[in-house]
Amino acid sequence: MTIRRAQAQDQKRIGELLDQVHDIHARARPDIFKIGRRKYPDAELEKRLADAQNPVFVYEDENGAVQGYAFCELQETQGHPSLASRRVLYLDDLCVNAACRGQHIGKRLYEYVLEYARREQCDSLTLNVWQANESASGFYRKLGLAPLKTLMEQRLS
Repeated sequence: MTIRRAQAQDQKRIGELLDQVHDIHARARPDIFKIGRRKYPDAELEKRLADAQNPVFVYEDENGAVQGYAFCELQETQGHPSLASRRVLYLDDLCVNAACRGQHIGKRLYEYVLEYARREQCDSLTLNVWQANESASGFYRKLGLAPLKTLMEQRLS
């Protein structure tokens, strides 16, 4: 197994995994997520994979097949009148192929991203979890993450 930076030739497989994640969200909240779409259309995904400042990492199994990914974004606050200067790695998206879940691939990807954040001298790592995705929330809590803030909603229709 290898965890490495994603390359252009990984785009098709990453797209398939993005579809898996989007399907989970679209089933849970069809009022927010469009069924049959994905977070990053092909053109945007191509740009993300080429972005040297915001890496995408992939987990490649022993057969060379990509079975997971982690989208990362480096974020900085400096010179803000009310916020301390900080460097944060935002884990925008992490996915493991549904057929491979339970094999600790997600944990390995997360630990790799965490080490990357340390090398980049980040103060913390943050991510968002949808309330309806209880398995993801539990996964991140087991890894030691704790809620930072809560976005609340009152549906009006």
